[in-house]
Amino acid sequence: MYLANLFQKVNKYRKFIIELTQKVIMTDKIKRITHLTKQIVTLSLTFNLLFSCNSKKKEDLSTKISPSQKQFIEKSKINVPYEVLTQGPSYHWFGYYDKLQTDPSDRYVLSMKSDFENRSPGPEDVIKIGMIDLHNGNKWIELGTTRAWNWQQGCMLQWRPGSDEEVLWNDREDDRFVCHILNIKTMENRKLPVPIYTVSSDGMFGLSTSFERIQDLRAGYGYPGLPDSHKDVLAPEDIGIFRVSLEDGTKKLLVSMDEVVDIPYLLKDLKPFKHYFNHLDINEDGSRFVFLNRWVNPTEGARIAPLGTRMITASTDGGNLTVVNDSRMTSHFWWKNSNQILAYANRPENGDNFNSGNHFYLFDDVQASERQYNIIGQEIMTKDGHCSYLQNQDWILNDSYPNANREMELYLFNTTTEKKIVLGNFYLPVEYKGEWRVDMHPRQTRDGKKIIIDIVVGESGRQMVMLDISTLNVN
Repeated sequence: MYLANLFQKVNKYRKFIIELTQKVIMTDKIKRITHLTKQIVTLSLTFNLLFSCNSKKKEDLSTKISPSQKQFIEKSKINVPYEVLTQGPSYHWFGYYDKLQTDPSDRYVLSMKSDFENRSPGPEDVIKIGMIDLHNGNKWIELGTTRAWNWQQGCMLQWRPGSDEEVLWNDREDDRFVCHILNIKTMENRKLPVPIYTVSSDGMFGLSTSFERIQDLRAGYGYPGLPDSHKDVLAPEDIGIFRVSLEDGTKKLLVSMDEVVDIPYLLKDLKPFKHYFNHLDINEDGSRFVFLNRWVNPTEGARIAPLGTRMITASTDGGNLTVVNDSRMTSHFWWKNSNQILAYANRPENGDNFNSGNHFYLFDDVQASERQYNIIGQEIMTKDGHCSYLQNQDWILNDSYPNANREMELYLFNTTTEKKIVLGNFYLPVEYKGEWRVDMHPRQTRDGKKIIIDIVVGESGRQMVMLDISTLNVN
């Protein structure tokens, strides 16, 4: 009877909290009520913990917010209901924002787990691969391990599109990188002889490139452990982007580095520079893919600033190479559909020189030219971030890098009304920087109702947090 009365009271106050939180979200005066919002979030989390108690065990009523979660709440400004999915002592994260993290039912959430952070991974550093069962108390289910990973993009862990049983990730075995395709129900593991960078929406093929070369030229985005066999070649003719069958592992070279260097560049001759490919992604219908052609001065070694970059697209059979943006800066991007790409980039005609004119642009991939684009959110989406469109494509999901106060913003932006909804501001401790920084990399669940981010949760370090946007009426 005591428990029944308690849960009745909790439910009453929980409804009040949800209503009040919604009012907080919709107001234009969020900054004036930040303290109230924190109190609401703290109460909401406490009640969520009470609801998760097993009524058959009285001792579970003593569940408390951990010190790390309390520190996280105090240093963050979260405007929607949320849940901390993982906790220490291990560190958990997923990595990049363009991969499927949840299964089609949104029950299982993929994750990597490490027993260290805040240093570069070495060749023999092994991390665990697993998934969290949201229907069973966020229980960790181990699936495997990997020695081919980095802090930003992980091991390209993802659900195979079109499947509710198979997941895939990269690994290193002996003198090569490989890709595991694991059936989580039978635990049968198929192994592809090459690593996978991105996968088509039908799950039938992927694209691969040289992770050895990426690691050599931009450590933190490739994998340690194997040398670049073309280290002394500026633009090799036999490596580049490969199409790989996810059924049998057969591969075909689509675009070589030597081929891309021959495409004229408006500023200078690119042949004296050392080239690599990064950030590959396939469009919705599987007909074309996009990648960044990047280069460094071979006499200066690894990455230079500013980073030389061109955004290029091609057919998935290797033809019809198109330079979509030939300015020296293109950063994060997202296929809006099979013909348009949203990207944070530079266009010199929109600024005084190549150091200005940075905006989010919606580029047209069909017969692309330097002026076939629209600026998106010019006065609001002013900073680089990991962007994606919601299922309702009036809305864009985006994050930011830390500001002067080490706060990162997560928000939604409506491209029609130019309305901005701030989901939260999250504190990133100063020790998380450079290669092992924790970018939020916001990922959407399959039903579009929740957002999952990587974030530092107090002394627990990098963990995963899920935010509920179902009450915002944006999908």
